[in-house]
Amino acid sequence: MPFGILEDKVLESTAVPGTACLNDQSDLPPELHSIPTSRLKHGTGRYSHILLVPQPSDDPNDPLNWPLWQKDFILFLVGLSAAVVGAYGPMLSPGFVPISAQLHITVSVLSQSTAWLILTLGATLFIANPFAKVYGKRPVYVLASLLLLAASIWGAVTTEYGSFLGSRIVGGLGMAPYEVLVQATIGDMYFVHQRATRIAAWNLFLLCGIAGGSLVSGYIIQDLGYRWTFGVCAIFFAVFAVGIVLAVPETAYNRGKIAAGVTTADNPEGVQGPADGAPEKDKSEAVEVEHISHSPASDSVPKRMSYAQSLRIFTGRYTHASYWKVFARPFVVFFYPAVLWAFLIYGTTLTWIVVFSVVNGVIFVEPPYNFSVSQTGLISLSPFILTIIGELISGPINDWICLKLARRNHGVYEPEFRLVLMLVVAVLGTVGFYGFGATVHYQTHWSGPVLTFGLANMALAFASTCVFGYVLDAYPKLAEEAFVAINARNFLTFGLTYFVNDWLAEQGALAVFSILGSAFLGVVALTIPLWIFGKRIRSWISRNGFLTEFMTDV
Repeated sequence: MPFGILEDKVLESTAVPGTACLNDQSDLPPELHSIPTSRLKHGTGRYSHILLVPQPSDDPNDPLNWPLWQKDFILFLVGLSAAVVGAYGPMLSPGFVPISAQLHITVSVLSQSTAWLILTLGATLFIANPFAKVYGKRPVYVLASLLLLAASIWGAVTTEYGSFLGSRIVGGLGMAPYEVLVQATIGDMYFVHQRATRIAAWNLFLLCGIAGGSLVSGYIIQDLGYRWTFGVCAIFFAVFAVGIVLAVPETAYNRGKIAAGVTTADNPEGVQGPADGAPEKDKSEAVEVEHISHSPASDSVPKRMSYAQSLRIFTGRYTHASYWKVFARPFVVFFYPAVLWAFLIYGTTLTWIVVFSVVNGVIFVEPPYNFSVSQTGLISLSPFILTIIGELISGPINDWICLKLARRNHGVYEPEFRLVLMLVVAVLGTVGFYGFGATVHYQTHWSGPVLTFGLANMALAFASTCVFGYVLDAYPKLAEEAFVAINARNFLTFGLTYFVNDWLAEQGALAVFSILGSAFLGVVALTIPLWIFGKRIRSWISRNGFLTEFMTDV
């Protein structure tokens, strides 16, 4: 029972999906002594003692084998796109009052246009994901970029609210892939010990876009008019569309699977069967790793694709499962305890952050603050800075904690090690949500609500690293489906943003944010049973016949 995590009573420790052997150590537990670690691939440099999980194939076209600079450049491009996508939703919030006057609608109706964008985004996820799962991520990225470009141009030239709402809805269609595909792309390209830092980098782009977008848009709305916020987005999306077409190849890869254990004459796959009367736990002493086995012949290794070949939009089919089956999987995965936990953590935290964006444009333009539109936008400087700090430290710290705990656990890594930083999330979120409501209610100096607003965003930075790192490591084959299920939080966000301004006007900031803070703490407390029982849950799911068959690409 490492650090309070209950061992499974049926499968051997390392046979539980998600559990991995990362270190070559002389003190490996007995059940790992049979693993031929010398035959597995390792990291380089200061990670030379780390077993690569998943194991890369010998194919130079395997994204795991791409140069690190290429992987990071791809992440940089899609990350920049995600940053502008993050800004696209809340960018009008500093100017809600003047924009609603220009469109001859109420502030409540204008905030509902953001809610409709979020609803469209959430619904589109269930279409974009199965398409990306079947045909690859590249065509989805390209289409999303073009839709965002079109929606931005549309929003920049329209003058009627109905047309304005239409542009926001089309924008939601283009935003959807960036809610799920970037995390899955990270899973395609990086090894376990590299992922948390890259997930933090993606979150840095996305959350800085959400926070920094309002910071810039306040000045644009005040000096140039709100339509130019869409114009600036159109310029960015045009540049990123070209970059994605030219420099983001397909990262999906058809990967085989073998068991890395002791190979016997009677059992060439290296998985030992139970002796007569032996308990079920003895069925396998092998560590299952992703790997494609090639013969020694040199011609068995494919040639690296040319640059022109990598520019193909469609590169084949990446699953043998039917489209309806892939479409239905997120609905099933949603009820996996780990995914449901992730939905609640990420969904509540991010939704509450969106609430800030919706209400700030009303709270700070009224007494006692009386901010201008540009000053209201400057409020986002606090979450912008604290989000950067949170993302810069959360990823490396998370990876460091995982490697440290794995070493203390005899080189065996458990996905639950990703959850340690939820302690930081609880502290930051408590101060952020409760503090914001109290400081606004008691009309403290503006620095009070501005600082607590930033701390709540910093909590989201740490939470995202924990949530996506844990799910990606626990269910790597179901990354896309899990992220779609988690991002069903858009329906929660839609519901709350649709009426939050009316709720705020009726009950006040103290009551609203006290309720949000209490809900946040209740959800964070669910991390404790997940830490304790997470490994047994992963084992049970892997042994469930229906789930195994339904989630397998056959």
